[in-house]
Amino acid sequence: MEKLISYPISVVYYLCFGLTLVIFHPIQWICFNVFGYQAHKKSVDYLNWLLIGCTRILGTRWTFYNRTQIPQNAPIIFVVNHQSLFDIIGIIWYLRAHHAKFVSKKELGKGIPSVSYNLRHGGSALIDRKDPKQALPTIKGLSEYIEKHHRSAVIFPEGTRSKTGAPKPFSENGLKILCKFAPNAYVVPITINNSWKMTKFGAFPMGLGNHLKFIIHEPLAVSEFDFPALFEKTQQAVTGSIHNS
Repeated sequence: MEKLISYPISVVYYLCFGLTLVIFHPIQWICFNVFGYQAHKKSVDYLNWLLIGCTRILGTRWTFYNRTQIPQNAPIIFVVNHQSLFDIIGIIWYLRAHHAKFVSKKELGKGIPSVSYNLRHGGSALIDRKDPKQALPTIKGLSEYIEKHHRSAVIFPEGTRSKTGAPKPFSENGLKILCKFAPNAYVVPITINNSWKMTKFGAFPMGLGNHLKFIIHEPLAVSEFDFPALFEKTQQAVTGSIHNS
């Protein structure tokens, strides 16, 4: 029944979603090329605020827990399980004070209005997952960037989205480089629940009435752990709070 009801609602949602992306593409260009980083960053923030607003059409609710425990004025490495593109939308808006930059596959850097422009010009790292020689120095550059400017990097160590919410094995390579070249950073694990339900029927129609929950766990100072211990604690924090309700 939910799938049947969702067809007309999803049409309205996609119209609003697509229109928002198209409208904000030139806005981003103007902000970046005329006014610089801060204006571009604001345009991206409000783009994602509107994209979250679009999900209200689907009856979606959003909750972030423990935002106040994220360290201020320090580089942050958010380590997050990955369930859908809505993970990214939520992080950009609700954690906007931390200037989140993403480790993302290079394919997303072209062809998507607004999204591709932000990935190319907003400070994120676009990597070729098939070419470690390209990926590793790119992630190194991102880690040095957040170390210098006290901003944040977001990495999805599963590599790909979970279509059922169940966690996939974590890869340590990207996180290891971020920690090595941002030694003053804090690793902040985040668990996302129910984001996968937005696309449980595929790209169309959308899931209805979902409550997306983002649980922010205790920050871990990179300087206080050897990497194997840090990786284990981070993975346990993220995966230990994943549920499907």
